[in-house]
Amino acid sequence: MQFSELLLKIILPLVGGLALFLYGMNVMSSSLEKMAGGKLEALLKKMTSNPFVSMLLGTAITAVIQSSSATTVMLVGLVNSGILAFSQAIYVCFGAGIGTTVTAWILSLMGVGESGNLLTAMLKPINFSPIIAIFGIFLLMLTKKDRYRTIGTVMVAFAVLMFGMNMMSDAVDPLAELPAFTNMLTGLKNPVVALLFSMLFTAIIQSSSAATGILQALSLTGGFTFEMVIPMVMGINIGTSVTALISSIGTAVNARRLAVSFMMMKVLCSLICLPAFLIGNAIFAWPFVQNTVDPASIAIVHTVFNLVMTVLLMPFTKQLVKLVEFTVREKKKPNGVKKAIDDTFCMLDDRLLQSPSVAIAECSNLTVQMSALAYETLLSTISILYHYDAQTAERILKQEDKLDLMEDRLGTYLVKISSQALSTADSHAVSRMLHCIGDFERLGDHSVNLLKTAQEMHDKGITFSDEAMKELAVLTDATVEILTITTNAFRENSPVTAGRVEPLEQVIDKLIKEIKENHIRRLRRGNCSIEMGFVLSDLLTNYERISDHCSNIAVTVIEVVNDSFDTHRYLNAIKNGDSDFNRVYDEFEKKYELA
Repeated sequence: MQFSELLLKIILPLVGGLALFLYGMNVMSSSLEKMAGGKLEALLKKMTSNPFVSMLLGTAITAVIQSSSATTVMLVGLVNSGILAFSQAIYVCFGAGIGTTVTAWILSLMGVGESGNLLTAMLKPINFSPIIAIFGIFLLMLTKKDRYRTIGTVMVAFAVLMFGMNMMSDAVDPLAELPAFTNMLTGLKNPVVALLFSMLFTAIIQSSSAATGILQALSLTGGFTFEMVIPMVMGINIGTSVTALISSIGTAVNARRLAVSFMMMKVLCSLICLPAFLIGNAIFAWPFVQNTVDPASIAIVHTVFNLVMTVLLMPFTKQLVKLVEFTVREKKKPNGVKKAIDDTFCMLDDRLLQSPSVAIAECSNLTVQMSALAYETLLSTISILYHYDAQTAERILKQEDKLDLMEDRLGTYLVKISSQALSTADSHAVSRMLHCIGDFERLGDHSVNLLKTAQEMHDKGITFSDEAMKELAVLTDATVEILTITTNAFRENSPVTAGRVEPLEQVIDKLIKEIKENHIRRLRRGNCSIEMGFVLSDLLTNYERISDHCSNIAVTVIEVVNDSFDTHRYLNAIKNGDSDFNRVYDEFEKKYELA
């Protein structure tokens, strides 16, 4: 066969088929994960206390997203973020190896459908995948619902994957006639060569599913036997762990340990199984060893290897953990301050961006922490307005610095997430956080403003009249309540709770106006000084700004649920003839009435 013929008939179709296969696998995996949303993260957090359940969970997740590499990279990110313990995640890795064999079983259907029977023929992927693609295109073109469009994307990606697999199968048909291919097969009869070759190939393309698919396609030439395939499947399983190793570069020690343990599982199982297979064959001369394999046989070998690995090694997980801990040593811990900052933001790991729903869930947790910190900081500031304490003031300044840092880190990370393919629900969650973190940071700024006022009152010995103190006490209680309602509404993502914020904000505005008018009357009577008036003005301005930011947060919670960010339209609607708004407003007006 001339080179041009070899290029056109074998090399280009094989490479093109591999490209389509990898693209379809990647799109299908990411879309399935997108459909799962934050459920993956929630499952991993709740169900990893029991080893057997953890193993089943790893199997189920990998079977759903069709990628053990995606599962292990997700686990590396979660362990690096401190969300999962290394000893918990290792059990999930056992399940990931079993779950990834589902793809091989689907691809094994390539060999069916040759009898001429229509029903049997429709079991062949290349025959039924066009139907799946048609339904997928219909879903993409005719529906606007994000979930159905994602299902359509999965269906089209599956068809592309199968088309690529078929291209590879057709491309390798002429290989059986090439002397070079026959010579290569002779070399692969050496088990060590077969294992190393498949391991390196899988490490390069970073997909055990693709490597197994190519092996299944090549098996259709009739040149592969169990003697060759068994070591190659072992090599494929070792090679796929390279993806986890790469993703662990620059991570914390436990994340690196998890990646190493994933490879060590495969290596240890191969070191046990390959010699056992070779020695057993040398003694008993098993007749099946020289039999040619088909795609289904390779799927069986792939599954048996991962099941044997789980049965052999899972009972010795504690010993495996100790071996990995000995291999990957922990460096000296950084100083306390640096460690505290790292612990706060360790969950914002770029590796989690490969699983956007997981990254969003962790951002949500950190944003809730930010809201609680802003709330605590403001309450502390309000408490020292009239009972100044230097230690509390110092703590408030540190908390405000942390709020600034949280806003910066979260904002940067959320922008990265927003560039990923997100479901509608995830997109709403990102928008909600991006709109609110700025307001939480500004609440911290107003804490500092109030702190300066408190320090001025303390240093100058300024005290308000009894009448002014009573009025400020009412306003303070209203401000504390609006902060509480807002924090709860954001944490619970409750539009009902958020709906109580705006009426109270209007009551606070009314209180501030009345207090200003009362102050002017006291000033005219000589019961108040101009200097005290400046301090009071600072207090009232910050209280008003605090309630405004609470209103912004509440409106965001309401508008995100309603898939809209028309804040002005919402505020105008509720203030003009809305019975619920008027009812809550009347309730708060009576509760916070100046004497």
